[in-house]
Amino acid sequence: MIVKLVLKKGKKISFVILLLLSLFATIEIKAQNKTTTISGLVKDELGLSIPGVNIVEKGTKNSASTDFDGKFSIRVSGTKSELVFSFLGFETLTQSVGQKTNINVVLKSSTSKLDEVIVIGYGTAKKSDLTGSIASISGSDLKKVAVSSVAESMTGRIAGVQVVASEGSPDAEIKIRIRGGGSLTQDSSPLYIVDGFPVNSMSDISPSDVENITVLKDASSTAIYGSRGANGVIIITTKSGKDNKLTVSYNLFLGAKNIANKIDVLNPEDYAKWQYEYSMLKSPTGSTSSYDKYFAPYQTYAGQEAIDWQDRIYGRTGQVQSHDLGIRGGSDKLSYSFNYALYDESAIQIGSDFKRNNLSLNLKSKASDKVDLTFTMRYSNTKIGGSGANEQKEVSSADSRLKHAVQYSPIDIPALTTDDTDEAVSGYLTNPYVAIADTDRDQVRNNFNMLGSFSWKIIDNLQFKSDFGLDTFYYQDYRFYGRSTYYVNNTPPPAYQAKPALVLTDEKNTRFRNANTLNYDFKNIIKSDNHNLKLLLGEEMIGFKSNTVTSAVQGYPVDFTFTQAKNLTSLGVPQSVDNFYAPDDNLLSFFGRLNYDYKNKYLLTGTFRADGSSKFLGDNVWGYFPSVAAAWKISEESFLKEVSWINSLKVRVSYGEAGNNNIPTGQTFQNFVPTVPGAWINGVNSILSASKVMANPDLKWETTVTQNIGLDYGLFKGRLNGSLEYYKNVISDLLLNFPVAGTGYDTQYRNMGENQNVGFEASVNWSAIQKEDYSLNFSFNIGMNKNKVNSLGIMSNFGASSGWASSSIGNDYAINVGQPLGQMYGYKNDGRYEVSDFDYVAGKYVLKTGVANSAGIVSSGSVLPGMMKLKDIDGDGKVDGKDLSIIGNANPKSTGGLVVNSTIYGFDFMAAFNWSYGNDAYNANKIEYTTSADNPSGNYRNLSTEMADGKRWTNLDPTTGLLTTDPTRLQQLNENTTMWSPNMPRFVFSDWAVEDASFLRLNTLTFGYTLPESVSSKLGITKLRFYQTMSNVFVITKYSGPDPEASTRRKTPLTPAVDYSAYPRSRQIVFGLNLNF
Repeated sequence: MIVKLVLKKGKKISFVILLLLSLFATIEIKAQNKTTTISGLVKDELGLSIPGVNIVEKGTKNSASTDFDGKFSIRVSGTKSELVFSFLGFETLTQSVGQKTNINVVLKSSTSKLDEVIVIGYGTAKKSDLTGSIASISGSDLKKVAVSSVAESMTGRIAGVQVVASEGSPDAEIKIRIRGGGSLTQDSSPLYIVDGFPVNSMSDISPSDVENITVLKDASSTAIYGSRGANGVIIITTKSGKDNKLTVSYNLFLGAKNIANKIDVLNPEDYAKWQYEYSMLKSPTGSTSSYDKYFAPYQTYAGQEAIDWQDRIYGRTGQVQSHDLGIRGGSDKLSYSFNYALYDESAIQIGSDFKRNNLSLNLKSKASDKVDLTFTMRYSNTKIGGSGANEQKEVSSADSRLKHAVQYSPIDIPALTTDDTDEAVSGYLTNPYVAIADTDRDQVRNNFNMLGSFSWKIIDNLQFKSDFGLDTFYYQDYRFYGRSTYYVNNTPPPAYQAKPALVLTDEKNTRFRNANTLNYDFKNIIKSDNHNLKLLLGEEMIGFKSNTVTSAVQGYPVDFTFTQAKNLTSLGVPQSVDNFYAPDDNLLSFFGRLNYDYKNKYLLTGTFRADGSSKFLGDNVWGYFPSVAAAWKISEESFLKEVSWINSLKVRVSYGEAGNNNIPTGQTFQNFVPTVPGAWINGVNSILSASKVMANPDLKWETTVTQNIGLDYGLFKGRLNGSLEYYKNVISDLLLNFPVAGTGYDTQYRNMGENQNVGFEASVNWSAIQKEDYSLNFSFNIGMNKNKVNSLGIMSNFGASSGWASSSIGNDYAINVGQPLGQMYGYKNDGRYEVSDFDYVAGKYVLKTGVANSAGIVSSGSVLPGMMKLKDIDGDGKVDGKDLSIIGNANPKSTGGLVVNSTIYGFDFMAAFNWSYGNDAYNANKIEYTTSADNPSGNYRNLSTEMADGKRWTNLDPTTGLLTTDPTRLQQLNENTTMWSPNMPRFVFSDWAVEDASFLRLNTLTFGYTLPESVSSKLGITKLRFYQTMSNVFVITKYSGPDPEASTRRKTPLTPAVDYSAYPRSRQIVFGLNLNF
């Protein structure tokens, strides 16, 4: 199957890979002449046997491992042989054979051996020797989580690292923020490093190919990456071959997923009843003509079964499957690792699917005693079908899919509900099926990455290493716009409006990297066991090129579908072809790191990096980023040596600077872009004009200064361990995309302002039970981050608009000096206007003195009973823009996770929780689905059950079938109702739509069973495990929307936590197996 797939892709490199693999796979470890059989038992300090201990005859390739009972048997070459016993979490032991035929050994536990070697910037280090804030996740932990992406598997596992799935579609962006991020208007994502090579995203990496993940959180750890480490660094190391016999692993899971939550809407009778009342409210004469045109009397719809449009659009049972094949092995001279992974998902939304193929090959060769060579190749092909997540680059949010499934009529109404765009009242309703078809899309991502390294041990303790890498990324996007979309009704020239269009994007990015490092250990010079000094010097060059071709084809025949438009582009009118070559992004760096320790008690680390970036000019090209960190291993002091329950105790302090140049290239000089001219240029289809972003030649580095203090501990023989951290990050010279109205430009990138994050983190790992046949372990982490804007340059504040309601709502986020980002800005709700708030004079309602007047906000004319009531903050008697205030905060007070692992007699159990506390969500759905506005028109749109009959204010007297204004009758009709009338001229953002989005989610629940070795060995396999995993099992929250983590207006960090027409999240269950032989 793999060969067919590779050949089908037509990649010549794949043939070479398979040829190499076939050669290396023949390498087998063959036994030498054996004369003695040694058997025995391996136990820990508590007398419990240890299964899986690796036993190697020293100096040979001869190896064995202990069985489930800790027993082993190995044939050795003679009496002079030595056996090396090693196992994760225990100290390695070497035992001479001599004349013995039975050897029983006891391995000592070692807390520092757990995850002992940690991958850091340009090298590795022992966990006990770390001076910075660094956390890691092992590949074995990731293996227990059946997910599609590496990012998703990190959810809730590391303190201070927030992982949020913005929507539920398979291509949805998963946002990762380390310690709150830093930038105001630019992306605050961390730097991703895969096998030493920087990548833009983790989305194209197979989770099954990951050996471990390291997260660098403070600047003393990230400063070695200079300009790219300001928002933290995530280092991913993929699997490689081992010096042992050939091993094959196959992992599989199959499953299904369904929509987790839906939005409740009015039933058919209630829907019709509101349309009846609304038609009279909107008519100057109280006429029901707009209702009578389509509807029967609303009472006739009583008991009629509703059409569940959310179920029809998102109710499909999605299917997922994942296959992963790994072949690894080698000898002491050459090791290899081959991995193929397929992830295939048909999602819950009709027409939505996702498929990813991953292919990787890793070769390591010890060419001589002094030279090591490595080669890594990775290829990924990702196909995304359907409209999927909300596109962040859209001009308007009018084409969001969920809104149509919620607001469409729950009953078939002749001449009103139709999938024929010509017949549809398109200004009011878009059939949900049409909304999906009219925003159809095909995306293909191809990523090819080649890495090579040469390592030369020049002399003792001096090593040179050179890394080379080439990464090519191809992206193709076919974006269809049908006749119901905002794009075709507004963007094309008038002759081509209301006709289907297709926008084709072809993007090619190429990144080349070369890094050269020298490592020297001064132990031969110092010649002292008390002093250790190591030095790293390096140079790095990264060059990035990007070319994007965007073509717009408009004016297709009106009945064209996406497939027809894609295959018959010549039947449309080519409107524009933009072949854009972005200015090159080049980075040249010099860096160094010094590590010193005294008596293995007192540790000191210093780093320095100088980065030169082509994004800046003149004296601003170079940025300089130093850091220093110190640690004290208190547990190594004599006064704690006799304290048996303290195994390790270390205090860390650090200070460092890291840079950020995360802005588009070419902002320091004037750019010209193709533009469709106005009608005054006769016969010219396109001209070059200045871009809408003003150049700024004075741009310079954004700098993050981090101060960190931490405590690492290991207690009770390693059964309780963890860390405590306090940090302060200050980001200065912020790179802001600043509005420059009145200049002829829209924005300009500037260095202005300062932002800070202060926080506390804690992690605890507790081995509650460790017995031979069962165990119970808990891993808990919590992070608390407080953000504050210290300065905005010449300003004290500015506003930002989420844009979900177009211009109906203005700036709904406020950025104020002295306050955090993510503050929601709107009115404060005061319920509704009651009859008692008015005097009824000559058949008209006159607002009483002292009652705030919200006219102009909630009404086009005078306010009336039943309208939304807003608070008068400034006390001037009227509600206007002066009464806007801070009404919500998207920042959580704390986030964290809890992972429970347990085993018992071959069964295993894992539950992973994550939570967020104290954050608000902006429930824009709640506003739109409770409002029948003038623009966009509320005619014939359904509402959510927040506005159900008996809850909403009504002016309809059911006894007469007419509207009433009589005060007594209105009070009687609304005696038990609590909501205002949905009839409003526009959407209004008030604190009623701001909700507590705190939650506790059981993100993953896994049950597994591993066959006993006595059984699996008879089958000729090493290990066979069956498991079941459930994802998004439940969520405990007060939030009334479908999901408290939804964030659909995420184009800028200024407008987080807006829940508007998000692709619904699903609940998944899969069944799988892990097979090794």
